[in-house]
Amino acid sequence: MATDKHGLKDQAAGKFKELKGKVTGDRQEEAAGKTQKVLGKAKDKVQDLKDNLMNKKDEEGMK
Repeated sequence: MATDKHGLKDQAAGKFKELKGKVTGDRQEEAAGKTQKVLGKAKDKVQDLKDNLMNKKDEEGMK
């Protein structure tokens, strides 16, 4: 798991937009927020994958 959450900012901003869209009845804003949250989660997953691959590479290098 990534120690530095790269997508956390996008997830928080997306959640804010989503809630703002729900409160104001703006479906486009709500959808944009949901999209931004998914983007943030994807960034975290990509970083986790990179970290795992680097750890695996380091472990293989030590053998």
